[in-house]
Amino acid sequence: MPRKARAKSEQQIYHVMLRGINRQQIFYDEEDYRYFEGLLNRYKKDCGFLLLAYCLMGNHVHLLIMEREEPIDNIFRHIGSAFVYWYNIKYDRVGHLFQDRYKSEPVDNEQYLLTVFRYILNNPVKAQICRKAEDYPYSSAREYLMGATGITDQDMIKNLLDDYNMREFICAENDDECLDVEEHAKRRCTDETAKQIIMSELGTFTPNIDKKNRDTLHESICKMIGKGISIRQLSRLTGISKKIIENALK
Repeated sequence: MPRKARAKSEQQIYHVMLRGINRQQIFYDEEDYRYFEGLLNRYKKDCGFLLLAYCLMGNHVHLLIMEREEPIDNIFRHIGSAFVYWYNIKYDRVGHLFQDRYKSEPVDNEQYLLTVFRYILNNPVKAQICRKAEDYPYSSAREYLMGATGITDQDMIKNLLDDYNMREFICAENDDECLDVEEHAKRRCTDETAKQIIMSELGTFTPNIDKKNRDTLHESICKMIGKGISIRQLSRLTGISKKIIENALK
């Protein structure tokens, strides 16, 4: 059976996740983390992509990237092959390390870009590994919040959040929900189908969410969810917050 084509981002920005096969540990010591960071930095130059944010967890990896010269399939074929080759020699093992292909989701608006950015940096906090995002040494958090030297391309995010708002935004309470290791359910409709439903119902991908239009918007949200669009999918494609969508469904 042929593999399903990946959803493409019109902005060429993707939230990408790699995870260990059968939830296997990927990183055991600091050398493992730093070698993977070195590969990211190397292939940023070789493949010409921007690394907007990253977080390396014990058995999975979250990346926010913008492809430019090479498509993401090529990027992760290079990174995956190089890391597994090195890892298998170090730990005297053979075979696969990563679960299937990498997982990805397109990021096509500023609101979801910032949501994914915050979600990635807060992964260790939500996993109760550390109290603050910048306490974790294997992510972009120290670069964004402490000015540490690193491998992240920060201009795009910093243009959206000044230094004060950066910390306030990252630390704010949230119910962000993005691609993660626990995500098993398949979308009930493709992005292309979802976009057609959204345009048919709203006539735009950037709806007016002022309070005076809230009742009409709520009615439209209920119709779109009823036609098979998931809550997270609708939020990602339109920028409508997950909380507004959930309130519309109550």
